[in-house]
Amino acid sequence: MQIDVQHIAGPGLVVLDITAADEDTLRAVMDGLQQQWATSGITPIRRLPGEPGIRARVYADVHRPGPAE
Repeated sequence: MQIDVQHIAGPGLVVLDITAADEDTLRAVMDGLQQQWATSGITPIRRLPGEPGIRARVYADVHRPGPAE
């Protein structure tokens, strides 16, 4: 999957590709990230044939805080 330059066009913008053993772990990580920073939230989960684990891609702005608790 290609990373669009627009997603990393400025300081503090990151693209995180996350791999986990199971869906619950992957969703917990994405939720934790969105609590810390402004992110694309819980994104679609994908499996790659022949590769272990499940994956998701999250876009984040580490200069902007996540939602207030």
